[in-house]
Amino acid sequence: MDGIVAIIGFGEAARAFVPGWRARATMLSSYGIKLDRADSRSAMLDAMAQHGVAPAGDLAEAVSGASQLFSLVTADQALPVATAAAASISTGALWFDMNSVAPDTKRAAASAIEAAGGRYVDVAVMAPVDPAGVAVPLLASGPHAATGAAALAAIGFASVRVIPGDVGRASSIKMIRSVMVKGIEALTAECVLAAEQAGVLDEVIGSLDASWPGADWRRRADYNLDRMLIHGTRRAAEMDEVVETLDALGTGSAMSRGTVERQRALGGLGMAPPATLVEKLQRLLGRQRSDAA
Repeated sequence: MDGIVAIIGFGEAARAFVPGWRARATMLSSYGIKLDRADSRSAMLDAMAQHGVAPAGDLAEAVSGASQLFSLVTADQALPVATAAAASISTGALWFDMNSVAPDTKRAAASAIEAAGGRYVDVAVMAPVDPAGVAVPLLASGPHAATGAAALAAIGFASVRVIPGDVGRASSIKMIRSVMVKGIEALTAECVLAAEQAGVLDEVIGSLDASWPGADWRRRADYNLDRMLIHGTRRAAEMDEVVETLDALGTGSAMSRGTVERQRALGGLGMAPPATLVEKLQRLLGRQRSDAA
């Protein structure tokens, strides 16, 4: 594959993808706002060095001259980054917006990129990037989706599907799916915390397993709490975008608003997840009692 590949944001997704890209890209460069922060710059530079990625001095340097750009930032930064990057983007460069944001947010970002001569591709990442890496399923939409899908395959992505239609179609699927995926996480947390507090955790899990044979609710609850404790803040930001999506559709967002609250509360604890479900629940309940005292 020809040209410079620029990565905007060097968090979990970028670090999961880069190992699958290295043999196919002429040069990988990256910029993230953590490079501008004294408390995180060293760790970010170390991570980039370990992944064979050249750090850029600023966003304009990362964007300038790149033929393909991957926007992998937090949901609240997706539009500001696209708007800022438009000032330096090369004519014809592909901008892959892989952020979990509302269709309206992606359409606004697309307007900025396209007005500057770039080619915007709405990309939805449809499963956790770790451990899937470049095997993660992707959906692409917009006028440059077919070209973008071919470029994504060339750099190493193994499962890319074009969704016919305008920018926002792929992200609509992602956002509406997240109502269920992140919502189930939040409901699971609420259920098992109450069950442990009431001293009936085993009975509740046994009843759930009887209703959904093969679901293994103990394992699922343990995994869901892990995800929320580690990624709850980022998931809450995504669910804010889900709420915006649902409100724009006019279908109601009451349950998703509750999901935002629960995801943000657990992610904001800054707690490393204990090893077992019971240990997680006991630590969380202990934290709640301490906060209430």
